[in-house]
Amino acid sequence: MMLETILQSGFEALGLAADGQILSRYRTYFEYLEEMNKVMNLTAISGEKDVGQLHFLDCAAIAAHFPLAGKRLIDVGTGAGFPGLALKIACPELELTLLDSLDKRINFLKNCCGKLGFEDVYCLHARAEEAPGDMRESFDFATSRAVARLNLLSELCLPLVKVGGYFIAMKGPDCQEEVNEAGRAIALLGGKLEKRIDYSIPGTDVVHSLVVIKKEKPTPGKYPRRWAQIKKQPL
Repeated sequence: MMLETILQSGFEALGLAADGQILSRYRTYFEYLEEMNKVMNLTAISGEKDVGQLHFLDCAAIAAHFPLAGKRLIDVGTGAGFPGLALKIACPELELTLLDSLDKRINFLKNCCGKLGFEDVYCLHARAEEAPGDMRESFDFATSRAVARLNLLSELCLPLVKVGGYFIAMKGPDCQEEVNEAGRAIALLGGKLEKRIDYSIPGTDVVHSLVVIKKEKPTPGKYPRRWAQIKKQPL
C-alpha cells in the first residue's frame, strides 16, 4: 500500500482531514527520514506501511482527541520528530517546539522543517531539565513518546506546562502500573491524572495509550531537578 493511501484511510478512521498538502508533507518527511536513517539510526521502523501506521497515524491520534490549532506544544525528547513534527503536519496551525538532547537529531529536524516549509518550528538542543527559564509554564501541551517511565517523565514535562494545560504521555497498553507509580510525582508537580485514552492505530491491531495529565497548579520552583537526581531519587 502506498503511504498516501494508508494515511488517507487512517485519517478518516481518526475523524481527521488530510488534504493534498498534508499528504505531500508526510511524503517529504518519510523520504527524508528514510534517507537520513541510513546514516543516523533515527528509528527502527522503516518502509511506507510501518512508518505510515506506527509513526504518522500513531502520532496523529493526539490530534483526534485534542484541539491543537493555535496552541503551543513542546515535544520533549522528540527524537526524529515524534509525535511533535507528525502533529504539526496534521495541524499546521500548531505552534511547535521540538526539544532533544542530541544535536544531530535537532539538525535533522531543522533540515526536515526546511523541506516541509515550516519556518515557525523552534528546534532546541537541550535537556528538558535545562530548558530556558522563559519556557517554564508557557505551553498549552507537552508531549513525550517512549522517553522514560512516567514518574520521571512528569518531572521533565509538567514544569513546562501552563496551569490549565496538559501533559500527554504516549505509552503502550500495559502502562497502568506505571500510571499508578507516578501518582505521587504528578501531585507534587501540580498535576492531576485526568484520563487514559486507549486507541487502536488505524489499519492495525496495535493498541496504544495516551496518559492525560492536567496541570492544576504551578510546579514548585525546585523542580525539575538534575537528571542524575531524578533517576536516583524518583518522586
